[in-house]
Amino acid sequence: MKTVLLKKPGEILISDIEATKRLDGQVLIKVRSAGICGSDIGAYKGVNPLVSYPRVIGHEIAGEVVEVGADEAEFKVGDRVILEPYVYCGKCYPCSIGHTNCCENLTVRGVHIEGGMAEYVSHPRHLLHKVPAGIPWHLVPMAEPLVISMHAVKQAEVKAGQHVVITGAGQIGLLAAQYALVVGAIPIVVDPVDERLALARSLGVTHTINPVSSDAVAEILSITQGRMAEAVIECSGAAPAIRGAVDYVSYAGHIALVGWPKGDIPMPTALFTKKELTIRGSRNSVGQFPESLRLIAEGKVNVEALLTRTVSMEETPAIVADIAEHPDKYLKVTCVL
Repeated sequence: MKTVLLKKPGEILISDIEATKRLDGQVLIKVRSAGICGSDIGAYKGVNPLVSYPRVIGHEIAGEVVEVGADEAEFKVGDRVILEPYVYCGKCYPCSIGHTNCCENLTVRGVHIEGGMAEYVSHPRHLLHKVPAGIPWHLVPMAEPLVISMHAVKQAEVKAGQHVVITGAGQIGLLAAQYALVVGAIPIVVDPVDERLALARSLGVTHTINPVSSDAVAEILSITQGRMAEAVIECSGAAPAIRGAVDYVSYAGHIALVGWPKGDIPMPTALFTKKELTIRGSRNSVGQFPESLRLIAEGKVNVEALLTRTVSMEETPAIVADIAEHPDKYLKVTCVL
């Protein structure tokens, strides 16, 4: 079968390997679509420290069931499914308290283990979710970045009526802003790229701020009538945005850090105490795929607006290289097999 193989940083190609067979406790899936994620681009550039090489990329994977076990009761041949790509051990402390998203032994497809950008993939049955018929294949993989954003909103304990600053208007930030609207909150999107802010406004976000051309703290103070934001979700991984989160958040506020920084960032820890902040990491997601798929199917979150382009498997190596070289040209690309 054909796969998209990252042999080493800077070298990606279509590779033929032996066809995948269904493993015990798993379901064999004919892959129909896959998303290209920022982590794939980081792996291609050699700056993703979690990736080992060579590696079949892809963790945003959707497809059709082609083979199940003899005792399978939930899934049948022909079912449309999306893969939950976070394979956890079920034995460590985080797993024991339901935090399987940050399992100590976590293996993520396309990162630690072979990804799903291939013609077929065998995946644990308990990590599959049925996809509503109304979602076209090229949009199904978007459910995965949406759950990342939903989990971040949950980690920040965002409530209806609250102001939530979202730093970074990439796909995760824009999805988080849309989910904040779903839960009844008031998103404030902060990003230095005016085109991304315009897209946020087209998706229903009333308040957008360019921190380069305006005073973000002053604007947030005005929007919130002096309180500052009850929650901040940091989606960029950029040092100024991470540092700014502490200034943007209210006293007794919540910060969720979902963006991956490139290095250690000095922080004013005295302000953590003075404001009595709750600061949480946000990694992957837990139990949110069904809601994510429902929101997409019902049109409550517009994922298609974030899609820059859809490509074939054969085009994927070239498009990965182009995204790495020209990231500003792309917001999201999916591959349809």
